[in-house]
Amino acid sequence: MKLIFTISAPSGTGKSTLCKAVLKEIPELTFSVSCTTRSIRENETNGKDYLFIKHSEFQAKVKAGEFAEYEDVHGQYYGTLKSSLDKTIIKGNPLLLELDVKGAMSIKALYPDQTLSIFVKPPNEGELRKRLEGRGTDNMELIQKRLTRIHMELEYEKMFDTSFINDNLESAIKELKHIIFNELKGKIHEY
Repeated sequence: MKLIFTISAPSGTGKSTLCKAVLKEIPELTFSVSCTTRSIRENETNGKDYLFIKHSEFQAKVKAGEFAEYEDVHGQYYGTLKSSLDKTIIKGNPLLLELDVKGAMSIKALYPDQTLSIFVKPPNEGELRKRLEGRGTDNMELIQKRLTRIHMELEYEKMFDTSFINDNLESAIKELKHIIFNELKGKIHEY
């Protein structure tokens, strides 16, 4: 049985929204709080959404080998601490990680027997652009960088254990819940 669930998708596909919805509906599931050097957004809480740290602190953790994975995404660093994954495996509690594609593959390589990797596809590039612009959190230059990265990210889909399209939020939430429940049969109760 897999206990580590990685969710990856191009920016604007809705992975954060999907994760939040599934966490509300599956109380046994814990969210892995990644470290990041980017600025906190209006709707985020330090320690809940991310651990917001300085570049220097992040680099010190890299040098100390504390990360299971980390990535430079558009000039900001994101990383998952090995300690949080090791605790999950020891305790036997399911953990949900929201990661970029390279981070998900790193986790899968380090914890192959415990990880189920899930890729969420956008309906199309036009819809993705609309979502990114609608968020109001990025300037046009960053939106263009995110859109340029999409093609690289979509190439990774074939390396994931499973994938689905988020063209309807309600259906996508049901699909993600189904994938997790199917893997954790007998460990958690279906809601």
